[in-house]
This record gives sequence, C-alpha cells and structure tokens, in this order.
Amino acid sequence: MTTPDPARPLSGKVALVTGASRGIGAEIAAALAGAGAQVVHASRDSTGLSQRVAAITSGAGNAVAMTVDVGDEDSVKALMSQIRDRFGRLDLAVNNAAGDGRPPAPLAEWESSEFDSAISVNLRGVFLCLKYEIELMLAGGNGGAIVNMSSTAGEQGVAGLSGYVASKFGVGGLTRVAALDYASQGIRVNAIAPGPILTERLAGAGQAAQDRVAAAVPLGRIGTTAEVAAAAVWLGSEQSSFVTGTVLAVDGGRLAGTPAFNTGRT
Repeated sequence: MTTPDPARPLSGKVALVTGASRGIGAEIAAALAGAGAQVVHASRDSTGLSQRVAAITSGAGNAVAMTVDVGDEDSVKALMSQIRDRFGRLDLAVNNAAGDGRPPAPLAEWESSEFDSAISVNLRGVFLCLKYEIELMLAGGNGGAIVNMSSTAGEQGVAGLSGYVASKFGVGGLTRVAALDYASQGIRVNAIAPGPILTERLAGAGQAAQDRVAAAVPLGRIGTTAEVAAAAVWLGSEQSSFVTGTVLAVDGGRLAGTPAFNTGRT
C-alpha cells in the first residue's frame, strides 16, 4: 500500500470548484491543485476561468475550465456529464458559487425578486450541485467529499442581509441533511463559514473600513483567502476522514461569543 504524500493529500483525486473564477473560489481551486488534485474550475465567467486555469497549468498543476450557472438545473446536469465523460468520476466538490446580492437594507425594503435571486443562487444552487455531485460520486462507488461554502452569516444573523442570511442558514441545514443521508455510502459533506476575509470587495473598501472590520475580530485582523482554502483542502482530504456534517468557522473567533469588556486594565 502506497503511503500518501502529506504535502499532496489529494493526489489522484478529481475535484470540482464552482465559483472558481475569482476570490475565495479561485484560491481554493489553486490550493486543491497544489495538493495534487485534477481540478475542474467552474463558473459563468469563462474569461476569468481561462486565466485561472492558465496560471495553474503554467505551474505544472492540473486544471481545466468548464462553464456552469448553478441556478440552472440543466447547466448543472451538463457540467456533471462533462466531468463524467472526461474523468469518469468525481472525488471532491467545493460548492462556492454565490450571488453578489443587493446592498444591505432593512427587510421590508427588499424586493421579493431580490430575495428570490439570493435563494436561487446561494441555496437552490447548492442543492442542485449536491444532488448531481452525489449522483456522480455514488456511480463511482468510492465515496467522496463535498464542501459547501456558507458564512458566519449562516450561523448568526446580520442586520440588513435578509436574503443572504436566509440562504446561508439554509446551506448549513442542507449540509447536515446530506451528511446524514450519505454517510453510510462513504460521502462526507461539510461546510465552511468564513468570517471577514480580504477579498476584492473588502480590499476595495479601503484601509479605514478594513481597520473597523478587524477591530471586531477577536484575533484582531481580517482573514485571508488562503486560510479558507487550507480549510477546504483539509475537509476534502483523508486528513478529515472522521468529519462530516459540520460547519467549520474560519472567522478569527467571531462566533465564539462576546469578547471581554475593555476595563482599561493592563
């Protein structure tokens, strides 16, 4: 029996990352490739996908691009058919695609169409991906691992984000149900709940905004996309073989509770 290389725990695996054209998804896809996986980058942004795949393959990683709209069932089914035809199996999936949503506003100011849009992409899209990823994994007969992207807003309410919060709470529920439904068949399903992460949006908000966000994090800083990607690699590998049905917070301690009051003492 060959001993797995701890530096490349996903060697020989076929992995899928949705929403892989930028931000956290792109970082996760690169990390999975670095861990040895053949990575399918999927997104609606074909130009962004091509750039990400080129960057990985130029560094001797294994990656291909396939377009998908996770809110469209036929598009998701077509993606799984492409993966089956090209690789014959799927070992790992990271469901990261999400809609940008509208700016924060009190619940009654949300249009029903805006709420529906958030649910369609962020929750129904995860359901569709789970449904067809699981079918492909079951057909392969070797189990698999699925990682859904939630948020700390899926574990704790955030004012003004009705659609986003509702969808991410739903992702946590789907994750736990799928984990229970398929544990006996060797498919592990977990989720990651990132806290404040330095993505393009937060980077563009400026230093003052970043400092305010960091001040609310117990560890005193904003997280990086690389830290979220490291969690995805771990959850997707055999290093977490006894972990399923969990939502892993990568949040600098924000969900741990209320920080101590500042008494002015040193």
